[in-house]
Amino acid sequence: MRLPLSTYRLQIRESLTLTDAAELTDYVTSLGADWVYLSPLLVAESGSDHGYDVVDHSRIDPVRGGASGLEALSKAARAAGRGVLVDIVPNHMGVATPSLNAWWWDLLTLGQASRFAEAFDVDWEAAGGKIRIPVLGDGDTELDSLTLVDGQLHYYDNAFPVAPGTADDGADVRTIHDRQNYELVNWRRADAELNYRRFFAVNTLAGIRVEVPWVFAESHAEIVRWVRDGLVDGLRVDHPDGLADPGGYLDALQQATGGTYVLVEKILEGDEQMPPSWAAAGTTGYDALGDIDRVFVDPDGQVVLDDLEGRLQGVPADIEVVWPEMIYASKRNIADGILRSEVLRLARLVPEITDADDAIAELLAAFPVYRSYLPYGIEHLHHAARAAAARRPELASTIDALVPVLSDPDHLAAIRFQQTSGMVMAKGVEDTAFYRFSRLTSLNEVGADPGEFSIDVAEFHSRQQHRQASIPASMTTLSTHDTKRGEDVRARIAVIAEIPGEWEATLAELRERAPLGDGPFEKLLWEAVIGAWPISQERLDAYAEKAAREAGTSTMWTQPNEAFEKKMHDLVAAVFTDDTVSQLVSTFVQRVARAGWSNSLGAKLVQLTAPGVPDVYQGSELWETSLVDPDNRRHVDFDVRKEYLARVDRGWLPEIDETGAAKLLVTSRALRLRRDHPEWFSRYLPVPAYGDAADHVLAFDRGDAVTVATRLPLGLEAAGGWGDTTIELAGRRWVDSLTGERYPGGAVRLADLLATYPVALLVADDFDDHGMMGD
Repeated sequence: MRLPLSTYRLQIRESLTLTDAAELTDYVTSLGADWVYLSPLLVAESGSDHGYDVVDHSRIDPVRGGASGLEALSKAARAAGRGVLVDIVPNHMGVATPSLNAWWWDLLTLGQASRFAEAFDVDWEAAGGKIRIPVLGDGDTELDSLTLVDGQLHYYDNAFPVAPGTADDGADVRTIHDRQNYELVNWRRADAELNYRRFFAVNTLAGIRVEVPWVFAESHAEIVRWVRDGLVDGLRVDHPDGLADPGGYLDALQQATGGTYVLVEKILEGDEQMPPSWAAAGTTGYDALGDIDRVFVDPDGQVVLDDLEGRLQGVPADIEVVWPEMIYASKRNIADGILRSEVLRLARLVPEITDADDAIAELLAAFPVYRSYLPYGIEHLHHAARAAAARRPELASTIDALVPVLSDPDHLAAIRFQQTSGMVMAKGVEDTAFYRFSRLTSLNEVGADPGEFSIDVAEFHSRQQHRQASIPASMTTLSTHDTKRGEDVRARIAVIAEIPGEWEATLAELRERAPLGDGPFEKLLWEAVIGAWPISQERLDAYAEKAAREAGTSTMWTQPNEAFEKKMHDLVAAVFTDDTVSQLVSTFVQRVARAGWSNSLGAKLVQLTAPGVPDVYQGSELWETSLVDPDNRRHVDFDVRKEYLARVDRGWLPEIDETGAAKLLVTSRALRLRRDHPEWFSRYLPVPAYGDAADHVLAFDRGDAVTVATRLPLGLEAAGGWGDTTIELAGRRWVDSLTGERYPGGAVRLADLLATYPVALLVADDFDDHGMMGD
C-alpha cells in the first residue's frame, strides 16, 4: 500500500475539470503536496458542483473531464511523482431527475419486479407496494397538473416513467398515475411518510444497499478499475455511517482493490475512536481540526463568554447544562420532524413492542455518538437507554424491551437504528444546534464539540502523541467542502476569547443599531461578519439566510418568516451602508485582524507538521475566509498563487498582510519538508518553553524538525512580548525553513526566533535541503 505524505484537495466540476487539474499538477508539486485529492468523479446530477449526487456508477462524468481527463491527470501526477486520492460515494444516489438515473428509473417503472428493488432501501409495505415521491405542491388538486408526454408522466419539469400496459386504454392521467409503482405526494409528507432511506433528510438522495454483493460490484466496478489500472492510489469513503455494515463494506473494498489506501469520512465524538477492525488508515481529519482550533483559544475568556451566552439564550450561564440540553432538544425535534419517517419505519420493525416510536425517538436523541457498529460500541446504546429512561421514566419499560432487540447485530431493527442515529446526530447537532449556540462560533465546527472551549498545550501534546502512535496515516485538515467556516475565519473569531469584554461591548452596540430580536443568532451572524471580513454583501446575505433557516429559531426552510428575514437582510445591508455599523465592524476587525493572522499561521504550521497526513483544501494556502457551502466551493485564483509562490522561491519574505502570501510561504515550506524528508517527521515530543511568556508558545519535535507557534497573541502583546522566554533545542545548529535564519543549539530566545513571523519551522543545519527551494 502506497501512503500519501500530504494531499491537496481539488473540487472537480465543470469549471475545474480533470483536464484542468492535470495542468495544475505542476503547481501542486511545486507547492509541496504529495498527492492530488479529488472530489467525486462519477456522473452526477446536471449542474452538480459537488458530485455527491451520483446518478451513474459506470463512468466518469463527461462535464468533469470524463475518462480521458482522469487518464491525463493520472499521467501528469505520475510524471511528477504524485499520487491520486479520489472521493467515492457508496451510501446513496441522486434521484432528483429520475431519467438520469437508470437504476431509479427502472425501479419506478417496474416497482418490486425491478432488478433494482434489491438495490434501493425501500419499505414497500408502508405504502401499499409503492414508492412515495414527495414532489407535489400544496393543495388537493396538484395531481390535476399531471400530463402524459411521450409515454411519460410530467409534473411541471419533473418526468416519471409509466409502467408497461398502464397507459394503453385511454384512461385519464390521474388514473394512469394511480396504476404506477410510485405515488406522487405532497412534499410535506416526506417527513413522516417517506418509505425509502435517504442521505440524512435529502429527498433527492436515495440510499442504496451496498451490502448486497451485486450492488457493491456494479456500483464499484469503475472505481475498482481506476485502482487496478493504476490511475488512482487511494480512496476517500463518504459517509460510511449510512451503510448497514460499514466494516463489511471496507473489507469488501480492500479485497476488490487489492488493499489500497482508504480514508473514511467519520466524525468522532469526544474521545471516541474509529473501530479498530476497520480496513481504513483513518478519518478525513475533523478530529484533528478540533484539537488545533482549541489550543489557540484563550481559556480565560470562557467565563465572560459563558455569561454572555447564557443571557442571550435566556438561561443560566452553566454551559455544562445549556449545550447538552440544546443537543437533546435539537435531536428530538429532528426525530419528531424531518426524520419522523425513519423513526416510524424502525417502529414497524418491532411490532411486538407497543408504541415503540416515542421510545425509539428518545433513544436516538440520547445517543452520545454518531452510531455503534455492533457489537462494537454497544456501551453507547446502554448509555442512551439510561439517559432516555431517566428523562422519560414512563418510557422505561418500552426502552427495556427495545434494548435487547437493538443490541442484536443481526436484527433488522438494530441495523436500521445504527444507520438512523447518525442522521439524527448530523441534522440535530451540526445542522441545527451549531447555528443556535453562539458562545464562540469558531468552535462550532464539523467533528468538534462546541462544549469544549479550549485545551492547554499539555493536552494538545497528549492527543498528538496518541495520534502518532495509533493512526499516523489518518488525514488532518483545517478546511473542507463541509466546514461551517474557513480556517482563517475561525482563527480570527478565536481572538474574541482574548478580549471577550471588548467583544461584548461592540456586540451590544451592533445589536442596538440593527436589532433582530434573536440574540444568539445575531451574535453568530456578527461573528461571521468579523471573521470573514472583507466579504461581499451578496455572500453575507446568502450565509445569513442559510444560517437563520438552519437554526430554525426565527425562520425556517419550510416556513420562512418574511418579516424576520427582511430585518436580517437589512442588518446585512447596514454593514455596508450604515456609517456607524461600518465603523463598529471596521474598528473591531482592526483590533483582531493581526492576532487572527498569527493564529492562522500557527494553526496551519501545526496542522502541516503534526502527526497525520495533512490536507490543504483548494486555495487555503492563502487566507481561507469562506463560510458554509456553497461559499466554500467558490472559484480559486490559481494564477495569483503561482505568482506568489514563484516570488517566494526567489527569496521574497512577504509581510503578514491581506494578501495571505505569508501563509503560502508557511504552507509551501512545511509541505516540501514533509514530502521530501519524511524521515525528519518520525516522532512527536513536546518542546517546553521557559520564562514568563511560556504559555504563549506551542512547540514540538518531530525528529529532525521542530515546529514553533505563537498562542494567544494579544495577551502576549499586552504582557510586553517574549522577553527572555526560551525553548531548549538539541545541541546542533538549526535553520528556520521559513526565513533562512540560523540558530545555535541549546537555549534559543523566542524574541529572536519569532522576530519575523509568529511561527518557525526548524531543521538541523547539517542537512543541505531545508525545503526552501522549488521543485
